Amino acid sequence: MTPLRSLLHSELERIRDDVSRMGDMVERATLQAVEALVDGDVELAQQIIDGDLEINQLRFDIEAACFMLLATQQPAAIDLRTVVTALNIITELERIGDYAKGIGQIVVATEGQELVMPPQKTVHMAQVVCEMMHIVLEAFIEGDTEAAQRVCDMDDDVDHMYRDVFESILQAMVAREHGVREGMHLLFAAHNLERMGDRVTNIGERVIFMQTGVMQERNW
Repeated sequence: MTPLRSLLHSELERIRDDVSRMGDMVERATLQAVEALVDGDVELAQQIIDGDLEINQLRFDIEAACFMLLATQQPAAIDLRTVVTALNIITELERIGDYAKGIGQIVVATEGQELVMPPQKTVHMAQVVCEMMHIVLEAFIEGDTEAAQRVCDMDDDVDHMYRDVFESILQAMVAREHGVREGMHLLFAAHNLERMGDRVTNIGERVIFMQTGVMQERNW
């Protein structure tokens, strides 16, 4: 292996590691956001809001590393697709982090209000989304298209859970267990979790593209 080729692979490995680290941060923010929502923990919610800046900065750092690699190493074939995929993944992860921050902002905005949220369903929904993130980022590291496809299929479960949570919140609103404004906040939080699943699915599609060179949107 030539020195230039060795440097390319070394830089690609560093980018993969940083993408994985960003994914860990986003997973943690997602689980903590739902924990804060269920417990009404404003302090934890504020930590998530503040921590989003660190996620965003890591995204910018990875992006800069990718652009530098493209400019100096001129990767081709699967190496080029890996860099392009990393750029897409960090964009999706940054948006998922924004959704987690949005849930944190809801907790802060509703401080002191009693919110009727189906806790078990909501926590389980967040756990499945985070499991999807973990699997798809492992698939990116390993180039595992089967795992990437499995994540895309798991999004159906998230959609079903979202409908259950959505209906539970609506029923609470109809029963006047809380006001319309509070109910809308909770619907927005549930929608954020559902959108996270969609973003992870996008990552799965990109991983499949990285390995095969074929970009095909999932049939919904």
